[in-house]
Amino acid sequence: MPDTTRALAHHLKFEPDTNEEKYEMAELKTTPNDRSVENFLNEIEPGQKRKDGFRLLEIMKKLTNSQPQMWGESIIGFGTYHYKYASGREGDWFVTGFSPRKQNLSIYLMSCENDKRLADLYKKLGKHKTGKACLYVKKLEDIDESVLTEMIKESIQSMKEKYPDMTI
Repeated sequence: MPDTTRALAHHLKFEPDTNEEKYEMAELKTTPNDRSVENFLNEIEPGQKRKDGFRLLEIMKKLTNSQPQMWGESIIGFGTYHYKYASGREGDWFVTGFSPRKQNLSIYLMSCENDKRLADLYKKLGKHKTGKACLYVKKLEDIDESVLTEMIKESIQSMKEKYPDMTI
């Protein structure tokens, strides 16, 4: 297999079937499950991260008007949408959510990657880092909660425009 094909297959999470010289998509490991969100948050250490997790839960419940659901082992998601890429890969994902990880609170703003509407809000937010569709903060007291709330609203609105059939 040429290196570029191998790199593309790895990037798209295809697994080669050497016997048939074709590619099959890897199964997505982060899927919704029936684990208790509250039990998960109650297990979070240290206490400040647990407190921030419950505050994010409260904010997102209010903004989405929907119930949270565990996705995988450590992500709390709200709503769902169905995506389909040009590669043929498709699936369901949550509209917004968060994960209280060791290093940071990861807040998932699915529209943030290319959304110019959020650019000014990032400047007002406070101490944070960004990644692809992620906002990372150490603790909620480092940021302006009203700006975060506005960012989550903008992200949800952007997702509604892109995926009108989403549920939230």
